[in-house]
Amino acid sequence: MRCVIARFPFELTKGGVLESMKGVKPEPVTGQSVIIGRRHYPVKQVGQVITRQDRRDFSAAEVLRAMAQLGFTCRAVPEAAPLGILSPMQHASAMLGTPRHGLTG
Repeated sequence: MRCVIARFPFELTKGGVLESMKGVKPEPVTGQSVIIGRRHYPVKQVGQVITRQDRRDFSAAEVLRAMAQLGFTCRAVPEAAPLGILSPMQHASAMLGTPRHGLTG
């Protein structure tokens, strides 16, 4: 499949991407990611490996579009866990801390 990343044309295939990413250790995912094999790779890491270009030269959207067209599963930015709101009783309990057993008076 022909695609343009950072204004350069690339002829990419699913097998070619799999081969390029073979043996590449995934960096920690903090944003958008692509699942290649059983591993989650950051989009920019995938783009750098398959294009051999600096990560600043292309956008994550360009790589996501190409990977989705090749049939790879792409994930959005992981959602942050919702912050639990404490009830007044829970808040007071947290302020006091956990009880210590075995105190002598």
